[in-house]
Amino acid sequence: MKLTIACIGRNRGPERDLYDHYAERIRWPLALIEREEKRKLPAPQLMQREGELLLAAIPSGAVLVALDRRGKVLDSQGFADRLARWRDNSVSDVAFLIGGADGHTEPLLKKADLVLSFGTMTWPHLLARAMLAEQIYRAQQVLAGHPYHRA
Repeated sequence: MKLTIACIGRNRGPERDLYDHYAERIRWPLALIEREEKRKLPAPQLMQREGELLLAAIPSGAVLVALDRRGKVLDSQGFADRLARWRDNSVSDVAFLIGGADGHTEPLLKKADLVLSFGTMTWPHLLARAMLAEQIYRAQQVLAGHPYHRA
C-alpha cells in the first residue's frame, strides 16, 4: 500500500523537520506532494482551484481521505484499524488531502472515502502534515504490536 499526503502550501522550517522526522520512519511508501495556487482568487474560487490541484496530484483510484475540521474523529487505534483494513483489502493507494486556509469544498468532501478530523481545535496547515505523519507512524507501530501507541 502506497500513501500520499497531498497538501496546499510549501512547508519549510521546523514543521517540515518534524514531518521528516516521522516520515522517514514510515515503512509504507510515502510521498509528500505540495501544491500552491499563486493567483489571488476569491475564497470560493481558491478552494475550488486548490481541490483541483490536490485531486490532480494523487494516484488514480486512490482511497481519498480529506482532512477537515468537520470530519470524523478517530483515536489512534481506530486510525490504525482503518489503515489495516485498507491494507488487508489490497488497497494499492491511499491519499490524504490537506487543503488550504479555507479548507475543502463540499464536492471534494463528498468524493472522499473518509473525512478525518484531528478534533475541533484549529491546527496550522503546515503542522497538520507533521501530525498526520506521526499518526501514520503510530498506526504502523500499533499494527506491529509495538507499545508506542501507549506512550
